[in-house]
Amino acid sequence: MPKSLTVPTTEFEKKDRCADLDHRPRVLLGKMGLDGHDRGVKVIARALRDSGVHVIYSGLWQTPRSLAISARDEDCDVIAASMMSNSHLVLGPKLVESLREVGRPDIPVYMGGILPQEDLPTLQAAGIAKCFTTGTGLLEIVEAVRGATQPYQQSVGAG
Repeated sequence: MPKSLTVPTTEFEKKDRCADLDHRPRVLLGKMGLDGHDRGVKVIARALRDSGVHVIYSGLWQTPRSLAISARDEDCDVIAASMMSNSHLVLGPKLVESLREVGRPDIPVYMGGILPQEDLPTLQAAGIAKCFTTGTGLLEIVEAVRGATQPYQQSVGAG
């Protein structure tokens, strides 16, 4: 019997899916550059996991290209990059460009961390879909990541 996109077919899938989505959201969490501050991204990873999101954590010291390749290979719904080292204006646009180069410009890039308000328009103009500044609540981040799967859900329903 073919696998259904709307109805869980195994006991594991029944427990493993987000109830209101057609597939379990997949997010790649990444730390680019020399940034070694990973406590915050690990807290976010746990919150996402606890909400039913499939989390892939790249670890520290990634390049924009390595994140783009991982997101493509893992078929991620979104990339969430944590930036604590003031390199967001350089690495963010390079990540968006790397996604184009690997053939996945459709994967939205979210960025969070120490992002000055005056830099947000530049990041958004470069293609960063969402920016989360210091103090953003975990629920807001979880809802944004889950929201990244909505276009997929709508396209499956329209087919």
